[in-house]
Parts: sequence; structure tokens; C-alpha cells
Amino acid sequence: MPELCHPIRTAGVRSHPALILILIGAALGGCSGGDFGRTRADFRNDDMHRWLGAEATGSVGLKASAFQLSENERQLRDLAYPLIEPPHSRPAWKSVFGDYQPLPSPWRQNVLFDRTNYGRALIDEPHRSHTSRYQQLIEDVRNDITRFEPFFASAVHVIELDRRRAASLKLVSELSPAEQADALARMEENTLIVQWVQQCLERRISSYRWALERLVIQTPDTIAADADRLIGELAAQTANPPVAAQPVIERAVTVKG
Repeated sequence: MPELCHPIRTAGVRSHPALILILIGAALGGCSGGDFGRTRADFRNDDMHRWLGAEATGSVGLKASAFQLSENERQLRDLAYPLIEPPHSRPAWKSVFGDYQPLPSPWRQNVLFDRTNYGRALIDEPHRSHTSRYQQLIEDVRNDITRFEPFFASAVHVIELDRRRAASLKLVSELSPAEQADALARMEENTLIVQWVQQCLERRISSYRWALERLVIQTPDTIAADADRLIGELAAQTANPPVAAQPVIERAVTVKG
């Protein structure tokens, strides 16, 4: 009976072991992140940002709530994270595989904010032209402006529901001490997350202004006026947020630079 299986020619591959490593690396690299730098779906879960509440309360010596997150509270945390994560911290060339990690709250004693970090990274990274640096700055500021309204719309809703929760505590029959403590803790978590975002926005504005000033003196361009206008718009929004969360704790954040 004739032989139906033909041998596979592998001599060319054997002569180039480096090629095998490159192909394997490319295959793994393709699996490391989602499309366009987004986190892969299998790394996501509904409560992937739940840690924000525990970090915020833990950093000021409070206990996190054991209650499940409501859909509104989950959305608040999901919308908060992009505003808490430092801008331009994930360049397009950087894989997101294993890159997602919790961030320290601004109330941590050992956290120092350096307003020059963003600008130095923007200036030091290779760009095809000096205008692309301005364009990156403009894009980052515009992204924050775009995120501002959805986050604070969510914050208004959550804080209003927390006011109703607080008013209903005295009306709940046979309310246990543990239930009351968890309810109060969840309201503190939500408030601290709003304050966390507010502080991060103030930091971002400071960083953006430092970066723009350095771009202007190093590579002046008329496009700087557009960046300045957008930074001013973000600053105006941040100075007048649509919700005023009552301070759970007021501790100065150390600013460097």
C-alpha cells in the first residue's frame, strides 16, 4: 500500500534556532494583551476594582465593608480607576499582561507625588516630531475631560443613595451592630473614592502644566495654546465638581517638584 504520509521538512527551521524563539515570543506576545492595549477579557471580572474601597479605607485606618458591591458602586470604581491611574503610565508599546496592579491611595504616608514625572516621561520618550509631544499631552488632557462627566454623574448618584441609606439605618428593624458597621464603612469607602479621584485630578492638572511649560521653552509651537485651553477647562471642572463629598479625613498630600 502506498505511503500516504509525507515527511515534514524541518531542516530550514533547525538551522535557525533563533527564528523559533522569535516565533514563540511573537505568539506569546500576541496573547499578552487585548486589542489596542486593552486588558484581555479573561483578566477582567465584575469586581476587579473592588480593592479601591479597601485601599482607601485601610490607608486612613478604617475597616472596609463586607457588603457586596451594588451595580452603582461597582460602576463608580470602574470609572474611578482610569482617573486614579497616572496618565501616560501605559505607553502603546507596553504590554498590559500582568501590568494591572492596585495603586496606593494619596493618604499613604510614604507616597510622594512628583509633578515632574509625567512631563519628563513625555519629553524623554522618542517621538517622530516635537508636535507629537504636544498632541500626546492634548490627548491625555482630553481623555480626562471625557472621563470627568461619567465619573461624577456616577458619584452624584452613589452619594445620593448613601444619604438615603444613612437616613434608613434608624428605621431598619433588628439592625445588628455588624450590619450598621458595614453600612457606615461602605459609605465611607464611596466618599473616599470620590475624594481620591478629586485629588488625582488636581495632581494631573499640576503635572500637565509643568509638562506644557517645559515643552514651550524647549520646542515652542502655536499648538501650545490648544493644550493650555484644555488644561484650563479641566482645571475649571475640577475646581467645581458636581458633587461635594463630605471629608472622611483631611490629611495633606505631600507634593514634590
